Amino acid sequence: MKACAVLTGDLVGSTRFAPEAIERAMAVLSSAAPEGHFTRYRGDGWQAVVAPPARALRATLGLIARLAAEDGLPATRIAIGLGPVESLGTADLSDARGAAFETSGRALDGIGRAARLAIDGTAITPLHRAIVALLDERSTRWTPEQARAIALALAPAEPTQAEIAATLGISAQAVNYRLAGAGWNALRQAVSAWEENQ
Repeated sequence: MKACAVLTGDLVGSTRFAPEAIERAMAVLSSAAPEGHFTRYRGDGWQAVVAPPARALRATLGLIARLAAEDGLPATRIAIGLGPVESLGTADLSDARGAAFETSGRALDGIGRAARLAIDGTAITPLHRAIVALLDERSTRWTPEQARAIALALAPAEPTQAEIAATLGISAQAVNYRLAGAGWNALRQAVSAWEENQ
């Protein structure tokens, strides 16, 4: 069995959006999901797999940022489940098996009305949950412009602000302003510490 992180999510308030917006949101999530392991469920539900599991937080924030960067799309709730995976399924994740899948699904079911992120699974402590809660609160405040910058900054290669500026077609100073407004320095520290200690 392989240790993985399973992300289980659904779109927030999907009934208030046109079908085209739901389809676009799912396309954004699918294209941003790591390693191509993404499966849609029940109209507005989805799952993705992240390996190694230490990258779960970076991947989760990246998915949130990619959605927030697009105008007129719903946000998503995400539950991170850490643990063993027995099988990644055949054609997709619909018949995948393992504790990480079960844990992630239960965590999504247990998210309260105000929260959009949750975590559970192997070796998860109250400190992990507190970090996720803080990132949840912070990420809901991103503007689309901030989210576009954050989505690029979260790439595993960690591009420079000059490289982000070139991609977005704006000045490095504007990138710095957007990242600062999004809380990037604290986010980067949290993600780095998470990855180094998992």
